[in-house]
Amino acid sequence: MRRGLVLGCCVWMLFMVSVFASTGWAAEEKGITLKFSNFFPAMHANSIIIDQWCKEVEKRTNGRVKVNYYAGATLTPANQTYDSVVKGIADVGMSCQAYTRGKFPLTEVIDLPLAYKSGLVATRMINEFYKKFQPKEYDETKVMYLHAHGPGLLHTKKPVAKLEDVKGLRIRSTGLSARVVQALGGAPVGMPMTESYDALSKGVADGILCPNEALKGFKLGEVTAFTTENYGSAYSTAFFVVMNKDKWNSIPKDIQAIIQKINEEWIEKQGKVWDDIDKEGKEFAIQKGMKYIALSSKEDARWASLVRPILDDFAKSANAKGLPGDAALKFCVDYLKANQK
Repeated sequence: MRRGLVLGCCVWMLFMVSVFASTGWAAEEKGITLKFSNFFPAMHANSIIIDQWCKEVEKRTNGRVKVNYYAGATLTPANQTYDSVVKGIADVGMSCQAYTRGKFPLTEVIDLPLAYKSGLVATRMINEFYKKFQPKEYDETKVMYLHAHGPGLLHTKKPVAKLEDVKGLRIRSTGLSARVVQALGGAPVGMPMTESYDALSKGVADGILCPNEALKGFKLGEVTAFTTENYGSAYSTAFFVVMNKDKWNSIPKDIQAIIQKINEEWIEKQGKVWDDIDKEGKEFAIQKGMKYIALSSKEDARWASLVRPILDDFAKSANAKGLPGDAALKFCVDYLKANQK
């Protein structure tokens, strides 16, 4: 009798284990699904590389993670992407810090006219900046990686070879780039990038500050005729790729390690994409008849000296907020000097 009871208990336990395995364990094996939001159009190079990130995560986790990718701001608007990730509307999101001015006060150092020459170097720098300063402005999310575009240059309908040529020109610009225009003597004209083509073609704007990439990506090479290579006053724009913190914490450690390894690789890939599409944009514009004007060293230094107060104002403003503004600015200036040709 007792032996039968013990045998019965063992059978019952085995049954319960099998039930748990078919529910609890199997549920875990069903995997993790992530919703990724990005505002770039699906066919843009910066959208394609994010799609590749999604596929790489699925591949290296052997399908334990599935990523549903929403390009073209179909899940969240660009200026709401970060907060949407915080709230869990999107699990992962990529957008531009400048779309929510004031939310990333220390990272604004990246958008300054620091004399950028390369998107790859800018992307490497912003990630080193994040590692060094660990800005609390990202504490609501888990940062996957950051990146930044290549040099923002002046593209115009009339030739600009010296500062005096800028005076009075209506230049499409936003945020900190609008301050660059003002410092150089131009008149900032604010509008979304999507409206820039019409504004330039209709004469509402005489030029635009943007990377070469936009000459092809937004067809601006069709409505401008000259590019001034003002590298001494060239700016960039910071971008984030972040994950909802609760979602990240719910992911098993081994999968976290896989994703972090992919993130490190994508820093290089994303930076190279920026340089590649800058090259494509320049080639496209030249085919359309664009003329490139290289400033002399002396003239470029004049432009750089006029935007220098923008850098100093950032440091003072950040310091006043209790942030390491001086240190952040020095880090970026020193990094670019050491790593740009």
